[in-house]
Amino acid sequence: MKIYNTLTRKKEEFVPIKEGEVSIYVCGPTVYNYFHIGNARPFVVFDTLRKYLEYRGYKVKFVQNFTDVDDKIINRAREEGITAAEVSEKYIEEYYKDAAALNVRKADVHPKVSEHIPDIIDFVKTLIDKGYAYEADGDVYFATRKFDEYGKLSRQNIDDLEAGARIAVGEVKKDPLDFALWKARKTEDEIAWESPWGMGRPGWHIECSAMSKKHLGETIDIHAGGQDLQFPHHENEIAQSECCNGVPFAHYWMHNEYININGIKMSKSLGNFKTVRDLLSVYDGEVLRFLILSGHYRNPIDFGEEIIEQSKNGLARLANCKQNLEFLAKEGSEGSMTDTEKEALAGYDKHRQAFIEAMDDDLNTADGISAIFELVTSINTAVKDGATKEFAKASLDTLMEFADVVGLLQTKDDDGIDPEIQKLVDERQEARKARNFARADEIRDILKEKGITLKDTPQGVQIIKE
Repeated sequence: MKIYNTLTRKKEEFVPIKEGEVSIYVCGPTVYNYFHIGNARPFVVFDTLRKYLEYRGYKVKFVQNFTDVDDKIINRAREEGITAAEVSEKYIEEYYKDAAALNVRKADVHPKVSEHIPDIIDFVKTLIDKGYAYEADGDVYFATRKFDEYGKLSRQNIDDLEAGARIAVGEVKKDPLDFALWKARKTEDEIAWESPWGMGRPGWHIECSAMSKKHLGETIDIHAGGQDLQFPHHENEIAQSECCNGVPFAHYWMHNEYININGIKMSKSLGNFKTVRDLLSVYDGEVLRFLILSGHYRNPIDFGEEIIEQSKNGLARLANCKQNLEFLAKEGSEGSMTDTEKEALAGYDKHRQAFIEAMDDDLNTADGISAIFELVTSINTAVKDGATKEFAKASLDTLMEFADVVGLLQTKDDDGIDPEIQKLVDERQEARKARNFARADEIRDILKEKGITLKDTPQGVQIIKE
């Protein structure tokens, strides 16, 4: 597998630190609101990376944090008249609901800042002891110029950064380029903890360095997140981690591009965002996941009705194939596969190879999904006149082998048809036998309104749920 490494600006062969095992840290949400579809992109993309690496036989440890200590959370708590902890717990639970609707699996560890304060304090103390950080009036700052490689990830020139740097009101740092590791409490209602520098709380960047070290070690295989985190967040993580630990922080850095609206980056600050919660009231979560994976993660996506409709139609084609195979796996002919079916099954290997080649090429989910569509074409051709149960089951297994990796077609059919629906289906069959085609057509239309399509096959009537 090759991965485009933001650090080197080129595709590199992926070689994990420990053979057969992969450590991944992905920056998670700041939990003060529902996340929007732009926030969802890294959640879906790197969930797919995890699934694909597992498919290829790796043992993956996947860590994604929750930032539950932040100015935005404090402000939301003031607005709602509740504690910062209550705000963060509320939106952590809402995150889990929306992520599950997108078929995003929970991380192996979801560390919270509030639960790692001792680790963060120890990390900051080490940086002070090594001369990379200093305390000023209860705040602690990282001395940016002391890290000679600062800017290596984002390709920022420190002289250019200096020209645009400013010291904000209330800050007492020595250099405009220095950034906060620990912030002294300013008001009594701010969430704060005891520290060697007085009551305060962590700065934003230090949390990921401390939690990654705690759960994955000093050097990890892959660190990932949205493109907007390259600078300053990930740049600062590298600086403080490598100064603290004396070893490289991450071997591979992966960043996804933005989801735009009318060519402009979606963001809460601009107010041009759509929350996943609102979208889920209109669209199925798998449609949104399909949309996100239909483009390469390093290319921007322009969000709108057209791409949503394309995603709905594409997913429907995959779902129809799955439903047809499930029907034939129950109602198909008995006996062993025919020679033609065996030949068709062997032919699926070319689609498997195409899928793997696409995903091995820097997680190219767009081409990976194209390989799945090619597989569907082959399956539909092979079963157009029916199939043995054995062949239908084998074809379904192959389809789901790929679909599981990209997190699609995961909705489980309860395998039960509502008694009222079954009653109408049976009545339609009787009407057809009696040549009462008007009533049969009427029932078909009634079922269509209920999201049920009937397909008459040599194996019997197939009930397709939309």
